[in-house]
Amino acid sequence: MDERPESVAGLAQLYLGNILYALELAALSLDEQKKNADAAFYRAIARKLADARGSEAKPSA
Repeated sequence: MDERPESVAGLAQLYLGNILYALELAALSLDEQKKNADAAFYRAIARKLADARGSEAKPSA
């Protein structure tokens, strides 16, 4: 069994879908509390993560 600790990047990549889901749940909750700027902040984080993953997945030209 591999005993090396996993990197933050590796774990984030593995659980990216879960992280994006949790960020959207947080944003929805903030929307309900009329904290639209805070909700937008969390959605922006999610968008940056999703865009970064999309950039990694594209084959190099």
